[in-house]
Amino acid sequence: MKLIEVIVAILLPPLGVFLKVGIGKQFWINLLLTFLGFIPGVIHALFVIMSD
Repeated sequence: MKLIEVIVAILLPPLGVFLKVGIGKQFWINLLLTFLGFIPGVIHALFVIMSD
């Protein structure tokens, strides 16, 4: 399951965060980071997924 979450986080970072924590503070932060630059969004999504 973790592998699928990581793949989704790399392809669509906000979706990966949404699947892990739902719509909350982390989701909105990730959405903003993804709009500002794709790489920061991916890094944040991987951080959120791996910090379980």
